[in-house]
Amino acid sequence: MKSKTHSTTIAMSISVVAMLFVIGGAFASGLLLAPSVNSEAKAAEMAPAQPVEAAQPALQTSSSTDVLAAFEDAFTDLYQDTVPSVVNIRVTKEFDTTDLQRFGFSLPNPHGEEEPNDEATPDSEGENDQQLPEEFFSQGGGSGFVWDDEGHIVTNYHVVDGATTIEVIFSDDTRVPAELVGSDPDGDVAVIKVDPTAVSLQPITIGDSEALEVGQLAIAIGSPFGQDFTLTTGIVSGVGRTIRSGNTQFSIPEVIQTDAAINPGNSGGPLLNRQGEVIGINTQIISMTGSNSGVGFAVPINIAKRIVPVIIQGDDYEYAWLGISGNTLTSEAAEFRDLDADFRGALVAEVTEDGPAAQAGLQGRNESLNASSDEFFYSGDIITTINGEPINDMNDLITYLVEETKPGDVVTLDIIHDDGSQESIKVTLGVRPSLS
Repeated sequence: MKSKTHSTTIAMSISVVAMLFVIGGAFASGLLLAPSVNSEAKAAEMAPAQPVEAAQPALQTSSSTDVLAAFEDAFTDLYQDTVPSVVNIRVTKEFDTTDLQRFGFSLPNPHGEEEPNDEATPDSEGENDQQLPEEFFSQGGGSGFVWDDEGHIVTNYHVVDGATTIEVIFSDDTRVPAELVGSDPDGDVAVIKVDPTAVSLQPITIGDSEALEVGQLAIAIGSPFGQDFTLTTGIVSGVGRTIRSGNTQFSIPEVIQTDAAINPGNSGGPLLNRQGEVIGINTQIISMTGSNSGVGFAVPINIAKRIVPVIIQGDDYEYAWLGISGNTLTSEAAEFRDLDADFRGALVAEVTEDGPAAQAGLQGRNESLNASSDEFFYSGDIITTINGEPINDMNDLITYLVEETKPGDVVTLDIIHDDGSQESIKVTLGVRPSLS
């Protein structure tokens, strides 16, 4: 495992780079201003010292070169220290040809020949003469990182979902097969395993995503577009985002947003801080083209810290489940409900039948109303607190349930009913329904 000393040295190097930028900028400004001040102060005198001015550009150039060299060295050291812990994942997935047809994809002619016309010629049993393959295979991949010295590797669920074979490629080009240990579709997290005796393993250093702030450095290492072990840099653009997992109807809270270039193939790879510690697992981008547009998302590593050990133990990670869907209370909805425009809460849209919230008496939209009316759209209970914690929006409720509760916990919700009455109700949380 990487030494704390080396990681600290890298972090100090990057910090020194930043300090050099500040000092260099201040020093350069001083050099530029000094001639002007001196010339005004000695305007009546005849001879300012010209040789000093001639020496200034060389001094400034030398300082800038040192800063850039330190900047390059810091990132080079971080990459060399971390890349042995990052892997490229190649998978083969099997598709049913009926699924391809159902989604509108044409099927290939197995003989590589064009049919004379578009009409199929049935035989005596009414079947097509053209025998199509029953199975269709495709290859894909992503990235991952070494979790421990027992061979466990963490990646995204969607990278290995449905894989018939998994191959892991290390930075020294060692290639070994892997098997799926388990996965969590809701968190888009999966664990695969390689034979620890077949390769030299260097577990990555795990960081703390809760301590992140906007503006901090963010570094991604992965295999975008199949280009192995690529490093991209940027900053933490946002924290506390909530996004759909992409695999289920549930959302992932406290997601990290970054402008570090993340593209297809980066999925499952680590997002690092300047100490070389993993702060997130790269998972999604917002893009109209499928390529990086400066808005990438990473599952916070603190969520993975809870999920991964459970998967390694052979169990499924279970989330607490309230059994509702809803939205953030808008100012328009608040005013319609005779509340202050700046009133905050989560507006319940639907309550799952026989779910925990339904059993506790929570109400969604009034189904007896006209579905196109404001009365219907703004109806439903408003959740204002959970266990005394203010709920400013739907994201607050999701985050609290994921991070602070577990199945079987009893939580107290403060709610406002459609008629304006207020009530505190207790709900015994259930277990989220599985993907299947």
